[in-house]
Amino acid sequence: MTTSDRELLQQAREYDAQAVAEMYDRYAEPIYRYLYRYLGDAAQAEDLTSEVFLRLLNALNTPRAPRDQIQGWLYRVAHNLAMDWFRQQAKGGSLDLNESLSAEANSPLAELEKRQAQGRLRAAVRELTVDQQRVILLRFGQGYKIAEASQLMGKSEGAIKILQHRAIRRLRKLLAAEEK
Repeated sequence: MTTSDRELLQQAREYDAQAVAEMYDRYAEPIYRYLYRYLGDAAQAEDLTSEVFLRLLNALNTPRAPRDQIQGWLYRVAHNLAMDWFRQQAKGGSLDLNESLSAEANSPLAELEKRQAQGRLRAAVRELTVDQQRVILLRFGQGYKIAEASQLMGKSEGAIKILQHRAIRRLRKLLAAEEK
């Protein structure tokens, strides 16, 4: 039997290390994948995943803590940290090209083109509204269904469908404009 989020949160507020470990085991991997798809940088995604859980621990006994559902709160914090990281990168100037070229790629040129395309897509996603970004990352990056994204974002399924439609339309326009 799995413990509900509400029960886990209550146990964690009472300094139950097992509850904190269970929250981490349950949600660290999806948060990492979300951040990695958004940032494109494995090391930074790991760092920010750790920071998300530190913030959860620091918030447990404050009004900012999640009440019933942990996952939506974690995604919100992850998204905010990613946005802060992008702002910091913009101020700092250059972005790393990524670790090293993969030996599995057909050629270094093909790998470079793939990474450039991913970079253009990430840049276009950053041009969307915050809610549109979250919908795109939850639906296509994480593979959540409309109902799951609806629950995580605290919006109706209809609102999620509209956000997704508008986000995709906007991405098409942004990417088409860049090609010209």
